[in-house]
Amino acid sequence: MTDRVFNVLFLCAGNSARSILAEATLNHRGHERFRAFSAGSHPNGTVNPYVLALLQRVGIATDGLRSKSWDEFEQPGAPVLDFVFTVCDNAAGEVCPIWPGQPVTAHWGVPDPAAVEGSELEKTNAFRDAFTTLQRRIELFTSLPFASLDRMAIHDHVRTIGQA
Repeated sequence: MTDRVFNVLFLCAGNSARSILAEATLNHRGHERFRAFSAGSHPNGTVNPYVLALLQRVGIATDGLRSKSWDEFEQPGAPVLDFVFTVCDNAAGEVCPIWPGQPVTAHWGVPDPAAVEGSELEKTNAFRDAFTTLQRRIELFTSLPFASLDRMAIHDHVRTIGQA
């Protein structure tokens, strides 16, 4: 693979928390080499307010973030995807669309912070933990030497990142 801009899609069932965190983080960190998107198999239509608060607190832009269906990425004119990562077990277990261009895929499962019940502190900590996990994986992903790796090696690396 070359030194071009890669399109990356993060999938989660509801597209309200984990996939949105990943989209915003990769767009912030990899703005010159990566363009990130997120979507859900059954989007709930809203971005979780804990996600917006966390991203604003760490200085990551939230403009344009929205919960959307993965159907948008099957439409004519949709970006050709280079990578598709599932970040929740529900989305990983679903039959995904056939993505044009045969993107590299991997599962980067993260526990659902939106499912945490308890105090405000416990909820805030759950979102922070999900963000930290995704941020670390994205750091590893963006540091890969794409120009010197073949497709199979990249596939192996991104799968290993998801197991970390």
